[in-house]
Amino acid sequence: MEKPTSRWRHRLPRTPGRWAAVVAALAVLVGAGTWTAVADDSAPTVERHDRMMKMNGVSVDTSYFTSGGAQRRPAVLIGHGFGGSKDDVRAQAEKLAADGYAVLTWSARGFGRTTGEITLNAPDGEVKDVSGLIDWLADRPEVELDAKGDPRVGVTGASYGGAVSLLAAGHDDRVDAVAPVISYWNLADALFPDGVFKKLWAGIFVTSGGGCERFQKQLCEMYERVAVSGKPDAAARALLEERSPAAVADAIDVPALILQGQSDSLFPLGQADAMAKAVKANGAPVSVDWIAGGHDGGDDEGDRVQARIGDWFDRYLKKDEGVDTGPGFRVTRTGGVDSTDGQALKRGAASATYPGLGSGGRKITLTGGGQPPATAGGQGAAPRGGQDTPAGGDTQTFRNPAGANPPSISAVPGVGGGLSQLSSLGVGLSVDFPGQYAGFQSAPLDSPVHVTGSPTVRVNVKADQGDAVLFGKVYDVSPDGAQQVLPSQLVAPYRITPAQQGKPVKLTLPAVDHEVEAGHRLRLVLSATDLGYASPAEPATYTVSLDGPLTVPTAPAVRTAAAALPWWTWGLPAAAVVVAAAVLLTARRRTATPAPDPALAGVPLQITGLSKKYARSADRYAVRDLGFRVEKGQVLGLLGPNGAGKTTTLRMLMGLITPDAGEIRVFGHAIRPGAPVLSRVGSFVEGAGFLPHLSGRSNLELYWQATGRPAEDAYIDEALEIAGLGDALARAVRTYSQGMRQRLAIAQAMLGMPDLLILDEPTNGLDPPQIREMRDVMIRYAAGGRTVIVSSHLLSEVEQSCTHLVVMDRGRLVQAGPVAEITGSGDMLLVTTAAEVAEPLVDKVAALPGIGSAVRVDDGHGLLVRLDGTDTARLVAELVRLDVPVTGVGPHRRLEDAFLTLISQGSA
Repeated sequence: MEKPTSRWRHRLPRTPGRWAAVVAALAVLVGAGTWTAVADDSAPTVERHDRMMKMNGVSVDTSYFTSGGAQRRPAVLIGHGFGGSKDDVRAQAEKLAADGYAVLTWSARGFGRTTGEITLNAPDGEVKDVSGLIDWLADRPEVELDAKGDPRVGVTGASYGGAVSLLAAGHDDRVDAVAPVISYWNLADALFPDGVFKKLWAGIFVTSGGGCERFQKQLCEMYERVAVSGKPDAAARALLEERSPAAVADAIDVPALILQGQSDSLFPLGQADAMAKAVKANGAPVSVDWIAGGHDGGDDEGDRVQARIGDWFDRYLKKDEGVDTGPGFRVTRTGGVDSTDGQALKRGAASATYPGLGSGGRKITLTGGGQPPATAGGQGAAPRGGQDTPAGGDTQTFRNPAGANPPSISAVPGVGGGLSQLSSLGVGLSVDFPGQYAGFQSAPLDSPVHVTGSPTVRVNVKADQGDAVLFGKVYDVSPDGAQQVLPSQLVAPYRITPAQQGKPVKLTLPAVDHEVEAGHRLRLVLSATDLGYASPAEPATYTVSLDGPLTVPTAPAVRTAAAALPWWTWGLPAAAVVVAAAVLLTARRRTATPAPDPALAGVPLQITGLSKKYARSADRYAVRDLGFRVEKGQVLGLLGPNGAGKTTTLRMLMGLITPDAGEIRVFGHAIRPGAPVLSRVGSFVEGAGFLPHLSGRSNLELYWQATGRPAEDAYIDEALEIAGLGDALARAVRTYSQGMRQRLAIAQAMLGMPDLLILDEPTNGLDPPQIREMRDVMIRYAAGGRTVIVSSHLLSEVEQSCTHLVVMDRGRLVQAGPVAEITGSGDMLLVTTAAEVAEPLVDKVAALPGIGSAVRVDDGHGLLVRLDGTDTARLVAELVRLDVPVTGVGPHRRLEDAFLTLISQGSA
């Protein structure tokens, strides 16, 4: 593609002599590299060359990947996400190199081994470094050239790396194609949307960069200024805008594949919309793909995304016109769960061209008085949804509380992807506090509506002083009003100045892709607060009324594929489960609950007659007539084969599912979903979700903040001391071993120092030393008078760490009691000794009358003695006579033996 160069004011000069000089300088300054090879049976051997490149005053750590000899091929640059390094994109680089590209990866300024300050992709910083990398590629004999000094090159990357791909295309006309993933177009709009400070994500940005001191001074000063005031100023916006792709919008005229995340409260779909419009206006091919995941987590569809990027580069770098680059627009839709394996079902929907965020608007009448789910039913007298009639003049008044606390909850960075998965499956987990919001609701919809884009509405807003800062969201409310879902957990902020107040203002709500079924209602909420954003600290009163219907985009040209796409596994982070419990605690009205039992006030857990049937089964039980009791200070092991009902029992105990019969009492209080006593229960479910580029301590602080409870109630230091993570707390979680992640997850469960701690398979995936450390964590926690319940398949660990056991089989209790009592029957005795027992002495014991056998234990400080005719008293007397330094004698039978015996008896 021949591209004009005269109009690009922002581009670097392209004089051949300059490029030759730069290449010559690099040849002198680049240090010696290291070559390695990567190969498998199905792909060409990939060679990797690591080297430090000196350019623009910094040392840039790079890796160069090639395969297949010295023939010319296009090149690809791959940038990494913020807080990461070149190592994060190695697998993608190897794949592209095996597919016939010369691939160069690098660590951006301030990350990995690259030196320099973080300048957030400044034109004279990270962007200039990319041009230096292109200079180096131009001198490689295996890289295809379009002209002297001009290699055929594409740039891709996620988030921070995606932004630099767009910036490189805008500043350097040698870039031939780009594929940004979950990236930003205007960083000022992303962090200061409509003049509201996105405080939680901004703080994560700075922390994951290593702290304010790692940034360019003016960036650090800007962040601290805005963080203190809670309100971005014009200088702050200008500083971020000049480092954004939007600043060179008129110069990005190369084919662009734009992949954006639906689970993304940092860079939402509107950022991709602005990208697509700008590149298309410059006459370049554009394709937009809304993937399932995003910065909030969820399924990143990695294999599909990388395959599509490969196809895009094949078409526009290799010039292979036979390659199918996919539709102009594609969106991944999630609907339902496979009942056999719990996986989310995903399908693709597509259209030939990108429809934007406002295609096919359907107008839906709203009326005032939209209520939360507990009281949302019974509004059938409202006009039917879908009619194009003006909204009523309902006016609602609410307050911004002093200090803007407690805030409403929508997305929680790093957790929202899990919540978004739930929202696509019809589960709602958001919180709006009474008196802090206005709600407007439609009548039941007379036909389904698939929202694809950004709904809009016109409102009148007044504040009794200063700016009105509001947060808008649209809920999908079930027919009975019992459940409301916030699609993708997204909210849009608005700052409405005094000059805008008292007259109609158009509000654009979050862009989503969400199916609303017939009979459901749409509910617009305008809240005064949100956890992720800064609201004015001063109390204020807001008055809001509607000035027209809610306009919902339907994108009629987008059609869902008839057959399901391959399934992509998904996991619900433990943090989302616990946040859900916190939300349910504060947001749901409780059903009638039995009165507390004073006699059980000091008992951590008592289960009586507990039963739960399988779904759609009249006579098959997951748990049946289960009953046991746990006392303070115990470490209780919950054992049973697969299908025994352990997980179902724990889910009922945590209030996540409701039993069909029986009762669970925690400190005398009956357990129901959202029961207040659950605040005394901490839980760990395997697979806790952490933000990898934050430190361990920052992850815990962010999680506790999301619960809305006072900071002083967290007891973070106490939990961390028990978890024993030491200096690792200051390191990024991505550097943690599996064992350290597990201990951090348990520390998260211990926040608030709950009196009852529930651990489900906490040692999965750990090596023996890590398992031993985990055992010590549980014992230390219970030593303070608290109680631990642990479900595990590792019987040897349960035997060493637990004081009591509950054994289940096929939903029923088989046996409960102290570990020693369950394992203590049999004729095998364990004799412990103060000193190591020599082999001749072992032989003498084995030769005693009535002794079947005697062997040393592994460490030599004891004997396993099998009785065959004698008794314990006679054995002890003989041991004393032989001068064996006895310190203890007791029955010994491995828990494995006892467990198998109990299960076999239960099966008889």
